[in-house]
Amino acid sequence: MAEYLLEILSEEIPARMQSRAADDLHRMVTDGLGKNGIGFEAARAYVTPRRLVLVIEGLPLAGPDVSEEKRGPRVGSPAQAMDGFLKSTGMTVEQLEQRDTGKGVFYFAVINKKGRPTAEVLTEVVQAAMADFPWPKSMRWGANAVRWVRPVQSIISLLDGQVVPVAFGPVAAGDLTAGHRFLAPETFRVKDFADYLNKLRHAKVMLDPVERRHAILSGAEALAAAEGLTLKADDGLLAEVSGLVEWPVPLIGSIDDAFMDVPAEVLITSMRSHQKYFSLLKADGSLAPRFIVVSNMETSDGGKAVVAGNQRVLRARLSDAKFFWDTDRKHSLQSRLGKLDERLFYAKLGTLADKVVRIQNLVGAMGFMSLEQRTNALVAATLCKADLSSEMVGEFPELQGIMGRYYALNDGLNPEVANAIAEHYSPLGPSDSCPTALASVAVSLADKIDSLVGFFGIDEKPTGSKDPFALRRAALGVIRLIVENGLRVSLRTLFTEAHKSFESALTADAASVASDLMAFFADRLTVALKEKGVRHDLINAVFALGGEDDLVRLLARVDALAAFLASDDGANLLVAYRRAANIVRIEEKKDGVTYTGTPEGLQLPEEKALAEALAGIGPQVDAALKAEDFQAAMAALATLRRPLDAFFDKVTVNADDPALRVNRLKLLAAIGAAMGRLADVSKVEG
Repeated sequence: MAEYLLEILSEEIPARMQSRAADDLHRMVTDGLGKNGIGFEAARAYVTPRRLVLVIEGLPLAGPDVSEEKRGPRVGSPAQAMDGFLKSTGMTVEQLEQRDTGKGVFYFAVINKKGRPTAEVLTEVVQAAMADFPWPKSMRWGANAVRWVRPVQSIISLLDGQVVPVAFGPVAAGDLTAGHRFLAPETFRVKDFADYLNKLRHAKVMLDPVERRHAILSGAEALAAAEGLTLKADDGLLAEVSGLVEWPVPLIGSIDDAFMDVPAEVLITSMRSHQKYFSLLKADGSLAPRFIVVSNMETSDGGKAVVAGNQRVLRARLSDAKFFWDTDRKHSLQSRLGKLDERLFYAKLGTLADKVVRIQNLVGAMGFMSLEQRTNALVAATLCKADLSSEMVGEFPELQGIMGRYYALNDGLNPEVANAIAEHYSPLGPSDSCPTALASVAVSLADKIDSLVGFFGIDEKPTGSKDPFALRRAALGVIRLIVENGLRVSLRTLFTEAHKSFESALTADAASVASDLMAFFADRLTVALKEKGVRHDLINAVFALGGEDDLVRLLARVDALAAFLASDDGANLLVAYRRAANIVRIEEKKDGVTYTGTPEGLQLPEEKALAEALAGIGPQVDAALKAEDFQAAMAALATLRRPLDAFFDKVTVNADDPALRVNRLKLLAAIGAAMGRLADVSKVEG
């Protein structure tokens, strides 16, 4: 069995494209081999800033021989049909077989194909993969017609140590490559993957992204620990920097004290966005005047010149940030509100100033706050978008809300107002913290619900994998805000109130928007609770009741239903309910009527006992539902199990007496009605 090594060396591949490119190369080449009947034992792909590498182990030197059978025309068919079949197979009549299929005698062609050499297949597959490679962006270079993410410099293509002829534009494959662009730029030959890996290491290239990631992380943590500091966790930056260097060398630098009065978020964002520096923290969690830069060079002075150069660049960057900080504080947030009239929220939904008014209206309609909390929430709602016109947020949009908090405190506003401005974008995702202060919760809810109602109202809903306005994230945010804070609010009421503020801007009426959003929230709630192990069918069963839009109460019902079905009585009652429901459904369809009402004239003790049990639990269920004690309601339903089991053991539903049959069907229908007061049990699976 042979090994195949492919390396495509090019100019720098953007870090954000590297991981996907390695996966695509692996998929396209291995799929191509599979389509040609060539198997293998293992395949691995690697990527660095300059090279895509694929190694495939356990390859045969040739594909297997295959035998293909084709059925032709019936014996005695017209000459034209026979000529076409012979042409398609490349055979003569004498080479064909005649077989009786039971439906007549037909010609059959048995075509034996010799397995193709693996090298020949690899040439085709690799060239096709490179020609069709799905780069998000690609380019032509020189006078070449081919496209690649960056100009290709060389290709290694070796099967069992021999060059497999692959050509891409002006580049023909061989066994030559080069090491690190600066530390070891000389070319060298390789004979297999082990030789390639060893020589690449000596040429100052770490091929494996996981190894580079570990080298960066461990090196940075060691430098931080040496100064009594800790590295600020940033997986996204770590992944990006791992894709920027082939030989990572972490170094530590200093931030001038003159910049340390600028908010930490600004310094961190500036270093991260522009320079790809890691931030360091003191023991108390505050930002330290140090940073980690990852160089792609080893230097004779231990990196001193590299650090000095990066500190000069950082000084210029942070000077801009400090200027923005000092300039922005000269203007109050209130003075910036006029600029919101100049900023479009969305073409069909007005300006940001319009959105602020809608947020104010919705906050004012929320009844879960005290008078002081509502006052603070309304002030925050007024100012929540004002920082978008600041110089700092113009430079660093990711600081929206955060800078609003700083500017609000600078204006002397209540800290609760300032925090609500900062937190009204939260939660941004499942790992983001959720606001707990009610003023913050109110403004965040209003902002998200306004967007949901607005975009649903103009029929700009998420479709498939497309969600350009992040409405799924907004809905999950609303769910978290309500559930994690235990808010007793009606979603439909909030949707209707939000719809009023749009006046005539929306094309869909309030009722249809609310209905669409309730269905949307049912799906999002299923996603939100999936990680907690809550069954989606139980959520659907409660949502199917139609009138439940209080998420706290809805989840209490779901929890009670889950506990009920997990018990023996609940599980057995579900089986019995389904049996009853199936009987009623079949008979109603056959009779063309719906069986409802109180059964009368029951004869057998078992049917009388079931009727008495149903009558007895009615008041219990009513009282439990009124008290929102769903566990008690389920417990009351559980008492139906034994009389229902006895009913099915002793009672014939389709009695000969028509009146008795009708009353027994009404009795079974009452079982479904009783259980349907807590959930639509027909939605429960399993």
